[in-house]
Amino acid sequence: MSWIRIRELARKEFIQLFRDKKNRPLLIIAPFVQLLVFGYVLSTDVRDVRVGIIDQSRTRESRMLRDSLEANQTFRITHYKDHPKELEEILLRRKVDLAVKIGPDFSERIRRGDSSPIQILADGSMSNMASVKIAYTSLVLDKLNQNLIRELYHQKMDYGKIDARIRTWYNPNLESRNFYVPGIVAFLVMLLTLLLTSIAIIREKEVGTMEQLIVTPMKPYELILGKTIPYIIIALAHMIAVTLFAIFWFHIPMVGSAFLLFFAICLFLLSTLGIGLFISTVSSTQQQAMMTTFFFFIPFFMLSGFVFPIASMPTVFQWLTYLNPLRYILIIIRGIFLKGVGLGVLWPEFLSLMVLGLIVFASAVKRFRKRLD
Repeated sequence: MSWIRIRELARKEFIQLFRDKKNRPLLIIAPFVQLLVFGYVLSTDVRDVRVGIIDQSRTRESRMLRDSLEANQTFRITHYKDHPKELEEILLRRKVDLAVKIGPDFSERIRRGDSSPIQILADGSMSNMASVKIAYTSLVLDKLNQNLIRELYHQKMDYGKIDARIRTWYNPNLESRNFYVPGIVAFLVMLLTLLLTSIAIIREKEVGTMEQLIVTPMKPYELILGKTIPYIIIALAHMIAVTLFAIFWFHIPMVGSAFLLFFAICLFLLSTLGIGLFISTVSSTQQQAMMTTFFFFIPFFMLSGFVFPIASMPTVFQWLTYLNPLRYILIIIRGIFLKGVGLGVLWPEFLSLMVLGLIVFASAVKRFRKRLD
């Protein structure tokens, strides 16, 4: 193996990559733009719930209900209506997220000691968000119910109940940003390495220099190393930059080992570079390589657990996720960032990532060498 030949090919690749002005924004600006977009936009936190309300009772108790909703920082009453059809209309037009209807006998039933129904309508077009909003509303109503019971019955009333004291570890404030932003590190590394590696090989074929590389004294594995080392360096540089940006800009806590994260990304690169090499062997043009890249990338993204929990997927797709390197690296990154765990806990994911990466990379290299013969 000649490291001089590998070094010169890698240097040529760097020069060719940065000489093209169109590549500079892709390599420097795009990762941070994507991090900002994902960090600020991709969130499941419910912060501002618009509420429309019909108060047919217009009594002190109904005002207590309205005040309880307005006192909660999550809810904001934006519409007061007089007719149920109007309430349904603003819900249909997405002017409100929740609609609350208080019946005319609301206070009368409460003063008699009976249960008084309240109708709550939620926009279920986004079912997961609707369930969270309904849960928040139930908490407000439960607190109001306790206040009304204490007011109606002056003597002390004790109920047998479970005293649940919930403590959330690793993400105490349940910030969804802490869950999503660390995963963007793997997301960007995979996207960049797949695109750049596949296009780099195809570019040599399109301009007619691949035949010149084949007839040189360079061995096939030297050619592969020379073509992939620049993108390994670029991917690791992006990983470091994006990680620092996530820590100091988004204030994502990182309680684990930075060295272990670096090692995990290196193992992850075996799979992504191998897939990129495979794409280069089945594509003839750069446009075809880009389309094939997204053919691989989108299923990887959907089956990784980045947004959708793997446990909620059908059984067949849950089995398919074991072939997805993005699944393992997301578990590792979130474990290192939020939990501070090491190899003692994450060794199954590290082992799976290494085995999968070696198989994918070796298979891609073998197929690529056949194209060189």
